[in-house]
Amino acid sequence: MEFSAVQELCLHLISSAYQRCRLSEQICRLAIILTRSSSSHPSLRISISDTGIGSCLEEFQNLRFSSTDVADNWDGMLSLKTTSIRDTEIHSYQINLKGSGSSRITKLPSNTKNGAKFSGSEAYLSSFVSRDLLLADIHTFIQKIQILKIPNIAIQLVAEDCDVPESRYEKVFLANECKQLPVSASNLELLKSGIEDYVVKHGNNLSNKCNTCFPSWEQLKVGVGVACCTDNRLHTELVMEAVILISNNVSMQNITCFREYDNKTEVLYFKDFSPCTISRSSMKALQSIDWKTYGLNLRGAVEQDGVTLLEWENLPTDIHIDVVLHIYHKQYPTVIPAPRKMSPLARNLVKRAVKLSLDDLKANHSQAFLSSRAVQIRGYAPDLAKTIAGLILSSSDLDFQGECFSLLGLQSQEVGTEIVESCIEERIVSVIEMNDKKPHNYQQVAPYLFEELENPVQESELQENDFSPFDF
Repeated sequence: MEFSAVQELCLHLISSAYQRCRLSEQICRLAIILTRSSSSHPSLRISISDTGIGSCLEEFQNLRFSSTDVADNWDGMLSLKTTSIRDTEIHSYQINLKGSGSSRITKLPSNTKNGAKFSGSEAYLSSFVSRDLLLADIHTFIQKIQILKIPNIAIQLVAEDCDVPESRYEKVFLANECKQLPVSASNLELLKSGIEDYVVKHGNNLSNKCNTCFPSWEQLKVGVGVACCTDNRLHTELVMEAVILISNNVSMQNITCFREYDNKTEVLYFKDFSPCTISRSSMKALQSIDWKTYGLNLRGAVEQDGVTLLEWENLPTDIHIDVVLHIYHKQYPTVIPAPRKMSPLARNLVKRAVKLSLDDLKANHSQAFLSSRAVQIRGYAPDLAKTIAGLILSSSDLDFQGECFSLLGLQSQEVGTEIVESCIEERIVSVIEMNDKKPHNYQQVAPYLFEELENPVQESELQENDFSPFDF
């Protein structure tokens, strides 16, 4: 893996430290400390340490720094200290990422642990990169990592300038900031909760949930989908998780409430529990989805500042769509692996997982996600209910009226024109909503208006359907 800038290398080192913490399955701390030295030519010391499982040299053997840009002004030297729980010593190395051959890694004298039982790693280097720019990049990277919501990791970010009093910046990131989840929560449940936290903080621009725009969690409509297949090349199962969230902001008055990319959708993409740029095949899979079937008009995809954005047509200004995808191999190794190239199966997994998440949205919000055909039919419900109620109430057959009232769940003393019309309209709309979940070519006879609707269509029977998420 090659890096052309110190910033890129630092983000990779943070990601590797995060994985070591995740694999340890113990309560871990990941600390990132940026310290500007006090000298006439101040350099920035960058330290990335973790209390995870301990690193190994294989993680660094393929790392290269390819840039010759003198602006980086870095000698390419990376120092490493690491120990595992079973080691009796702390091992030290110096790695020349601009060098080549076996001499690029130098083993330094080790330090004894004096019988202590702990594991962890620290990678550090010195460079003349901008502290503020690097701090901003790291801050954004951590915010995206937090969407995974791995519960056993706390991240500490510190930056200070030795020559400037009171210049110390410190922030601690915890997994469960807005919503608490049980320890037994699945990866998908954690991802769903993570994107909810991300949205209610306007893309993590705020420290806490924005109660002005999101006074309740009910404003978030979330659909999830999982698709799996066997990757025969690596003899492991490949899993794609997709979460789509549609939110309705009740207030856009405060300037802090504006999202960075307005009403465009940032596609957040994770591979093997690490933020990364979405692959070209996965992007093509997103664009090949028939979004119009789901009431959305995709104008296209654009790249902005290294971020992939989906642009929509005719999207209301108070509606925002968020998409997060996570693809990973189910069987985890005991050490941090080299980055894996995903198989061509990933493209099909993206389409399947996204479609399942859209179906899940419709199943959980049937009134909001009706097809255009169902919305048109529903428009006739009030007049139809008024006509049927008039026929019942104008009848001189008291037995007939009593039977109708009984089917509607009404007592005779409750009878009134508005009550009867409302009850019939509710039954009509319920039938429309239930049948709208079925594919258009579904041949089963539709239920009667006055039957109890106790057997909704199972999710496995659902196929693609036209519906609009904005018909509410």
